[in-house]
Amino acid sequence: MQHDQIIGKVQALAGLPDRGSAEMATRAVLTTLAERLPSGLTDHVAAQLPPPLAAPMRQATDSAAEGPRATSGERFGLTTFAGRIAGRAETDEDAALREAAAVLEVLDAALTPELTEKVAAALPKDIGSLLPVARAAEDTR
Repeated sequence: MQHDQIIGKVQALAGLPDRGSAEMATRAVLTTLAERLPSGLTDHVAAQLPPPLAAPMRQATDSAAEGPRATSGERFGLTTFAGRIAGRAETDEDAALREAAAVLEVLDAALTPELTEKVAAALPKDIGSLLPVARAAEDTR
């Protein structure tokens, strides 16, 4: 999936007013996701994204490489996830969660199914519930 397609889909799904807002939201979610995932998995996700969207993930991984958790992601839950996205996207936490769900839905379509499953498995249940895979599994229960 190409950069413009991803941003357009995020804009539509999240109900954002313009492409700039969708770009900001997408980058905020991808950066925060990269902080939460193990670095090797982040690298695999970034490799399947267009370069402008892979860059924030790689930058987050590069920043973390200097700390004690160079190979494993930070441990935080949905509240911190939403707070970091809200700060980066300059929005409130409710909007950040809507934007995160939209970005993760588009990410689900952009990545191979196997990689999406690995991402879902690496996230705590509260953050993972934003993924379409997790929502689909809940719907079948």
